[in-house]
This record gives sequence, structure tokens and C-alpha cells, in this order.
Amino acid sequence: MEEEKENSTSTTPPRSVIPPSIVPPLAPIPPVRPPMLQNSEVGPSDSDSDHNELGTGINKGAGEYEISEESRQVRERQEKARQELMLKRRAAALAVPTNDMAVRARLRRLGEPITLFGEREMERRDRLRMIMAKLDAEGQLEKLMKAHEEEEAAASISRDMAEEELEYPFYTEGSHSLQNARIDIAKYSLARAASRLQRAKRKRDDPDEDVDEEINWAFNPAGNFSLEFSEVGDDRPLSGCSFSPDGTQLATCSLTGSAKLWTMPDIRKVSTLKGHTERATDVAYSPVHNHVATASADRTARYWNDQGTLLRTFEGHLDRLARIAFHPSGKYLGTTSFDKTWRLWDVETGEELLLQEGHSRSVYGLAFHHDGSLAASCGLDSLARVWDLRTGRSILALEGHVKPVLAIGFSPNGYHLATGGEDNTCRIWDLRKKKSLYTIPAHSNLISQLKFEPQEGYYLVTASYDMTAKVWSARDFKPVKTLSGHESKVTSLDVRGDGGYIVTVSHDRTIKLWSSNMANDQQNMDVE
Repeated sequence: MEEEKENSTSTTPPRSVIPPSIVPPLAPIPPVRPPMLQNSEVGPSDSDSDHNELGTGINKGAGEYEISEESRQVRERQEKARQELMLKRRAAALAVPTNDMAVRARLRRLGEPITLFGEREMERRDRLRMIMAKLDAEGQLEKLMKAHEEEEAAASISRDMAEEELEYPFYTEGSHSLQNARIDIAKYSLARAASRLQRAKRKRDDPDEDVDEEINWAFNPAGNFSLEFSEVGDDRPLSGCSFSPDGTQLATCSLTGSAKLWTMPDIRKVSTLKGHTERATDVAYSPVHNHVATASADRTARYWNDQGTLLRTFEGHLDRLARIAFHPSGKYLGTTSFDKTWRLWDVETGEELLLQEGHSRSVYGLAFHHDGSLAASCGLDSLARVWDLRTGRSILALEGHVKPVLAIGFSPNGYHLATGGEDNTCRIWDLRKKKSLYTIPAHSNLISQLKFEPQEGYYLVTASYDMTAKVWSARDFKPVKTLSGHESKVTSLDVRGDGGYIVTVSHDRTIKLWSSNMANDQQNMDVE
């Protein structure tokens, strides 16, 4: 009775008690696996369930042990994962073509689809790699070797038949008109460049030339710019302005879609140019005629004479236009657009000579080198590019701005390029050193337009949405003068050929003409 009472009140099994499921053997005991846990015993934690499943089994009796279904499934999963890992390792060791056309050809020779819906080049290459690894694992090396031999034979035949053909053409074949234009631009630019270099050498070698004194002579009137005239230009905000080559006329455009011609310096309206169906975005005078080009959001540019007669319409852009610029020869017109391209047009025929890509976002600004050899474009991708018009190549990519670049311009000295944008800074680039020389924290808002003094580039003028325009020294790019007077964003500006006048237009619908003492005294700079 005492033993029964003691067994009934015990909460833990005795150390020497054998589990009831195991019958004491009469013969020698074979090796026995650990017994199954009783209901009263605490099992291992859930975190080790996968590990324990491998050793979990059902003991039917002495010497018999059956693997449970869960343990079998775990083993199958682990074996499958091991095989996949080995397959990936084998695939990583295989040589797979990098050319997408070669990848497609090998897939075709292996009897596989050359492409799947939505499959990209890298995904297609990875699929070929896995197929080759699988064939290798299955022992089908002969099939792989046969496909490789067929590729080598096809490649050798194609090389023998067309040795001069390039597999990856890096250019787009242009028209005969573009070829003639490039030749014409090369002849024009070589003569201009030779003249510029000869003038620079003469100044350098002439003992009577004092460059600092000449710059100071130019800075004195630049620091005295003052408001001379203000006139309401249109019923809606103004977006562009340009002086005529002789400085006797001024052209403006506005969001009404029209452009207007004004006399200088009294700002009297001469004629109105109507034709665009959307807002006008820019206007520019031809450097050789008193003819005007306008750009618009209706995706077209138009070419007018000084009487207001439409001479030519340039159509081809797929989105609204931003800025336009004439080549120094006056024979070609450049346009930028939100379709991520800029285009070069023949002014006389209206033919599109060049469709230039290269920016990843909309192209906004465009400028031509004074020699006519280079073009510079800028856009909303925060990048400025310099193009050689004689070859069509992009020779420089200028990175530095952290926000869209909206304004760009070459200096008459031939080697300085200025850019301005939404980061409120103006950067000066040296084309010889291929780097930024100065970063000017110019304004408190974005820079909408900039221009160098046209004759020698003695100073730089920037316009901004902070309602001001500023004049900067081209010697050290320090501020010389701030032109304050507009009551809204300044959208554009231009500098007259003799450097004596600056014109600005704004969203306040006004044209403001700023003059220096040089303009009042009718003095001209001696470029020789």
C-alpha cells in the first residue's frame, strides 16, 4: 500500500523506471533510439522544429523505426535546395555570351524560346545560364558543344562575308544636306577661329596693350547701368527679348503667343507678329538680317521679316519648344524642346538638318560658339553638353549643377562657358581645362537667362526669378551692379552689340531698358 500511494502521488517519473511502451527484452538489447517523450514531459522549443523533424520517427517496436511524413518532406525540401544551390554554382561557372543577339541565337539552337513576355536582356541571359547548367547537370554536354560549334561556324561565315560592317554602329547616318552643312560650318568656323587667335596673339605681344586697363575701362560704365526706360510690353507676361544686330530694334514675345518689334531706344512699337496658336517661349534676331525667329508651345518655330511677314515655319518637334538660337553665320537655327532633343534647321529651306539626342530629360537652353564650331545645350537633367557641329560628336559633358540647368552662353573669348539653373548658382567652365572655374551664388531664386557682353566678354549679366538682374566682372566674376526694378520674375535679357544697353523682360509685363554712360556718350569699344 505504501508503494502504491507513493507511486500515485509522485509528479515526476522515477529515474530507473522504463517507459511502458518498451518491453524488457529477454535477449541481448540491440541499440535503441531515444524514446518518445511522454505527455507530461516538456519538448524542445518551436525554433528547433526543423532540426528535430530530421530525427523524429515513429517507433513501432524493438529494432523498428519509421520516418514520419513531416520528416520526409523536410528532407525532400533540403535535398531540393541543395540541388538548386549546386545548379546555381554550376551555372555561375559557365561562360555565357554577353551580346544579346548571341544569347538569342544560342537559345534558338538549344530549342528554347528566344524571349519571353516582358523579359529584359539580363533576365534573358540568366535564363540561358540556368538552361545550360541544367543540361550540363543532366549530362547533355554533346548538345551544348554542338550549339557552341554552330555559333562559331556562323560567326566565322559572317566575318568572312562582311568584314567591314560594324556590329554596333555608334552613329546615325545623316542626310546629304547635313553633310554639306557640316562642311560649310567647318569652313566658316576655321576662318573665324584664325581671326580670333590672331587678335589674341597681337594683344599679347603688343607692349602697348594693357589688358587690365582695358578691362577697367569696360567696367566703369558697366557699374553705372541705370534704368532709362520702362514700357508695358503686352497684356500677359513676357517670356523673351532680343536686340537686332545693329541695335536699332528690339523684339519681345509673350504668353499671348505673339511677338512685337520695338524701336530703340524710345521703345515704340513697330509691328506685331501673330501666328502661333500657343504661348511664345522665346524670340531671337538673326545675326545677319533684321529677321526674327520665334518659338512656341505649339511645337513650332517661325521665321519672320521685319515687316511682320511669315517667311518660314519649322515643324518637327514632338513637344513644346523652350529656347532658340541662331548660328553666327545666320544660315542655321537651333531649337530646344521638351521632347528631349534639340534640332538644327536650314533657315533658307526650312529643312531639318539635325535631330540631336543626348539629354535624359527635356532640353531647355542652347547657345552657339562665336566661331560657329560648337554648340552647347542644357536641360532639366542638370547637365550641360558641348557638341562639335563639324562632326556631330558630344565632346564635353559638364556635371556640377544639382538642379535643372536653364541658361547657357559662350564668352567671346572662346574658352569660357557660363551656365545657370534652378540651384540659384551660375557656373563658369573653362573649355580648355574641361572643368568648372567658378561657382557664383548669384541669386536667391533660379537663373532664367544669362548673356556675356558681346564684343570681348568683359562682363556677364544674369536674370533671375528673384526679380533682379545682376552684372558680374568677367575677370574674377565678382558682382558689379544689381539691376532692380521689376515687380515679378525676370524671364529673359539681352545685351546690345556695343555693350551700352541691357534689356530685361518680366512676368510683370514690362520691358526695362538699362543704359550705361558708354551708351549715353556714344562710345564704341575698340575690338582691334
